[in-house]
Amino acid sequence: MRALVATTAAAASLLAGSGVALADQETAQRGGLDRFYQQKLDWKACNHKELDAAGAECADVKVPLNYAQPRGRTITVAISRLAASDKQNRRGVMLSNPGGPGGPGLDMMLGVRESMTPDVKSRYDLIGMDPRGIGRSAPIDCGWPVGTMLRSAGVDRAGFDANTRFEKDLAKRCMVKEGPDIRHFTTRNTARDMDVIRGALGEQKISYFGWSYGTYLGSVYTQMFPQRSDRFVLDSAVDSKKFGVPMVQDMGKPNEAALDDWANWTAARDGEYHLGKTGKQVRTHVEDLIKQSARQPIRIGEYDLDQHVLPLVLFGPLADPRRNATLAETIQQLTDAAAGKPVKPSDALESDLRHVYKPTPEEQGSGQAAIMCGDTRSPRDPEWYWRNIQRDRAAEPVFGAFANNLTACAFWPEPVEEPTKVHNSVPSLIVQATGDTRTAYESGVALHKSMAGSKLVTLQDVRVHGVFGRYPNKCTENVVNTYFRDGTLPKTDLTCRED
Repeated sequence: MRALVATTAAAASLLAGSGVALADQETAQRGGLDRFYQQKLDWKACNHKELDAAGAECADVKVPLNYAQPRGRTITVAISRLAASDKQNRRGVMLSNPGGPGGPGLDMMLGVRESMTPDVKSRYDLIGMDPRGIGRSAPIDCGWPVGTMLRSAGVDRAGFDANTRFEKDLAKRCMVKEGPDIRHFTTRNTARDMDVIRGALGEQKISYFGWSYGTYLGSVYTQMFPQRSDRFVLDSAVDSKKFGVPMVQDMGKPNEAALDDWANWTAARDGEYHLGKTGKQVRTHVEDLIKQSARQPIRIGEYDLDQHVLPLVLFGPLADPRRNATLAETIQQLTDAAAGKPVKPSDALESDLRHVYKPTPEEQGSGQAAIMCGDTRSPRDPEWYWRNIQRDRAAEPVFGAFANNLTACAFWPEPVEEPTKVHNSVPSLIVQATGDTRTAYESGVALHKSMAGSKLVTLQDVRVHGVFGRYPNKCTENVVNTYFRDGTLPKTDLTCRED
């Protein structure tokens, strides 16, 4: 989960708040963007161990900070290219995004291509990208002391009020350090950047693969540039109508279900983990740890784990059943630490805690905040959030205070544009697991309805976020590879099951 001179009248009318799209390059040229679309890219080594070893090359693409002012400040977007090896049957370019929002994606396709058949990966130039504000692309740095603004409100009103003050401070830091330019690091502008990249690469269309937030970015691109959209695969999809606060609220229910699933798994192994003989006992044990961390943060290694962060420690591993043992070991360690025993956190827990409490400048999540807060309006009144938290506490005792919590977005400036309403018939393939904890299964179904030309592939009864390229499954891999190879969508929606 990471995360901005005068203009011509033509550009102003094209990019007004109503969100009229730049539908093609000719329109873009009339808006004064021709110098960006026609730029020559300087390809060179990536200065990245894995990319360089794979023979990739990298370039910086110049784009306007504000597309309504194309003669104003510019920034650069870093891209990588794994060139197609089958030149005779080359299909074109495939752009990508790993999600977040705020995830750097320069090396993303190194992993994704491992799930591609030879006759797919050899026919595309696979393009990685650090989206604007992230990684090597004009990174936003608000000087935050934490790695993410996403936190739990805690167990009571005092915890909620403390978190509200904390989030207000995060927003203030961004306004002071980054200023008004931060408002231009949005999904719509990243989609425009993608189209400039298309033009700079000399392509008429792009294909695309994205996970999670990357599905939102991809769907926004298809709405803004339908004539430029070729073969799009949207994996673990975001309902475009819910991006922002409603999207996070929808995480509460599936994470509670995932916690139950994990608790049952752990209870069946009580001889190894000693966390409870039933799923209910294991869940109660976890809830008690959170309550204890509210009374006194749990000291583990060099970290004081509090009620606002402990649910995040659960949130990560619950997104993949292959991490069940990792989470059980983490809870064992926290149990010992809560009892006052000196505990050195495991490498996995150390990594999670370091990211939250001691992030590097590259890890602190202000880039993610800029996108989430800059795309849509968030409610301003803290009481609105508190009422929702209280409403869901009984049904969502661990994650309700996380999913309904106030973030820095409540204190963010107004968005520069209205959010994109995705409603089109661009062909696409949507892949969604029923147990997805971060983009609930229903969100994929909703995006499928919004994109009339799409087909939905359901991975049934699997608790995972991110399928193709992350979770081995022959059925989904066959459908995705067939689409990328032949352009053939399934005749009907499909259901795949665990291998």
